[in-house]
Amino acid sequence: MTLFRSRFLQAAAVVVLAFCALRFGIQPPVPWSVIKIYLFVVLAAVFIYVSSDSDSWRSFLAPIRSTLVDPDRRVLRGALMIVVPLLVGYYAYSQAAARPEAPPELRAVHPAPPASIQFRGKELSIQGLDNPLRKDAATLPKQVAAGGEIYIRNCVYCHGDNLDGHGRFAPALNPPPANFQDPGTIAMLQESYLFWRIAKGGPGLPKESGPWSSAMPAWEDRLDETRIWQVILYLYDATGQHPRRWEAK
Repeated sequence: MTLFRSRFLQAAAVVVLAFCALRFGIQPPVPWSVIKIYLFVVLAAVFIYVSSDSDSWRSFLAPIRSTLVDPDRRVLRGALMIVVPLLVGYYAYSQAAARPEAPPELRAVHPAPPASIQFRGKELSIQGLDNPLRKDAATLPKQVAAGGEIYIRNCVYCHGDNLDGHGRFAPALNPPPANFQDPGTIAMLQESYLFWRIAKGGPGLPKESGPWSSAMPAWEDRLDETRIWQVILYLYDATGQHPRRWEAK
């Protein structure tokens, strides 16, 4: 029983048990950075406990002093002189060694659209398709305003208030949401391309252009054809961009 009264063994047992509980006993597993923070708190508490009075502190240091000084501990000292540098060296190697990583995802930013798509039970031809709402110039401001309301209700959380891809959800998404303010996005595309991407979202991207991890939802189940065209009008109007036109035959 005297062995279990040793402050050194008590402190070591508390630290080991705390590590095992944090590392293996918590579900779901805790990140290693959080475990290190908790272990630091446990070590600080243990240090305060063993140094609370002089007798406790001497009891804690006694095994350490005995291992370093006593002649009958020479074998143990020799083993520690081998094991401790090996452990330190292994830790340094594990931190500095290159880790195997998955290859980067190579994907086309703007894959080629299909010739036609199925939208709510009917087939729409994408090639040569223009925004039908642009034909009536008198109602165009009203259509743009309606598109702005749709954008605020559905799209602003990812694409942001300024349409720059910095919405509230954007930091959690990879790849990030499209930045419509960038001249390399919607200014390079026809409006029919945007209709396809909005209607089908990430799940509707072509398999041959994978791998894809886009979080863009398929909006065809929530927005009808008119509303999609309205939000497309708003995107171009709010960013000051102009859509590419189909080449005249």
